[in-house]
Amino acid sequence: MATLAQWIEGARPRTLPAAVAPVMVGTAAAHAAGSSDLGLGLLALVVSLGFQVGVNYANDYSDGIRGTDEDRVGPLRLVGSGVADPRNVRTAAFACFFAASLAGLALVALSNTMWLALAGAAALWAAWHYTGGRNPYGYRGLGEVMVFVFFGLFAVLGTTWTQAHTIDLGAVGGAIGCGLLPSAILVTNNLRDLEGDRAAGKRTMAVRLGYPRTRRLYLWLVVGAFLAVLLAAVQHPTALVGLLAAPLAVRPVRSVLGQTYGRELLPALTQTGLLQLGYAVALTVGLALA
Repeated sequence: MATLAQWIEGARPRTLPAAVAPVMVGTAAAHAAGSSDLGLGLLALVVSLGFQVGVNYANDYSDGIRGTDEDRVGPLRLVGSGVADPRNVRTAAFACFFAASLAGLALVALSNTMWLALAGAAALWAAWHYTGGRNPYGYRGLGEVMVFVFFGLFAVLGTTWTQAHTIDLGAVGGAIGCGLLPSAILVTNNLRDLEGDRAAGKRTMAVRLGYPRTRRLYLWLVVGAFLAVLLAAVQHPTALVGLLAAPLAVRPVRSVLGQTYGRELLPALTQTGLLQLGYAVALTVGLALA
């Protein structure tokens, strides 16, 4: 029987900035576009957090029953380590998805955007099939692409649309940036796990690209996020405040581009998470000033 502390660790709290960041930026983009609503923003946050924690438990379950997590570096895996019954972990994932779905239905109903329920259904499918199902896309090197789509484009633009019912370059730039940085986190994670994933037959993008090209991919994802600030600034010049987060990128970029492997990449994971949060806060302030 897993302890409460182990369940909390299994939820991977360090990944939560990936859920908070797009809602912050999307709400600020709605404000810049002329109409924001804190209540709707909080509902969007519940949706985002529910999906994030749910997908963490779902990945723990699916990787665990496949044996992928038997020799894993990083946070505790509930199923892979044997501390929790796989059925309980699966139930926890479904409970999070259910809570996120309820909040999502309330969000689209209150904002009169029921068609966005289709985006929610797509997000639910993607959350489970990252490592679950018969042919998980995370095992085919598509994890980073889907993170960009759902934690960037869908999350930011959906948050903005439910509040402002319009999309401008501020929202688009924010969506791109908020999608690229969590993708960079996943690249770092998969770079860390490259040897174990290769041995387990998990063909992540890092396994497909190898060490040198994966390191360069990380760099371009980070650079792309700051170029997205310039795109947002075309419509809202105060979005340039987002560039103040650039110094936070120095340490993780140096680490990932250096000859670091396995556990040596753990600090880069934490630092990239801090970069994402700092980026979101700075860009949120910039858009709010508009």
